[in-house]
Amino acid sequence: MSSTLFILNEAPYGSERSYNALRLAGALCAREGQEVRVFLLADAVGCARSGQKVPEGYYNMALMLGKVLRSGEVGLCGTCMDARGMTEADMIEGAHRSTLAQLADWTVAADKVLVF
Repeated sequence: MSSTLFILNEAPYGSERSYNALRLAGALCAREGQEVRVFLLADAVGCARSGQKVPEGYYNMALMLGKVLRSGEVGLCGTCMDARGMTEADMIEGAHRSTLAQLADWTVAADKVLVF
């Protein structure tokens, strides 16, 4: 089993960094023997906001995270959520409020850490 941790810092829309990170995370989740975790920091916590409405034909970050959640884990920095007025009720189902201590644990356990 290979373990990959994705750390996202960028807002869900405006830049394609988080989009590309989740594309890769989703592709890894589709492979046998892969453990994928995604940790959202700073403006990236907005990727896990439920109820996102985007123009037709445009990518939806919440749906992309949903693909990861089918077989992986998604944690959101609690301090970053607080700074942006985001509560657990605002998050997509399956994602969880997390801590820097958990990010440290996930980092130590990962075979690969990718930062976007």
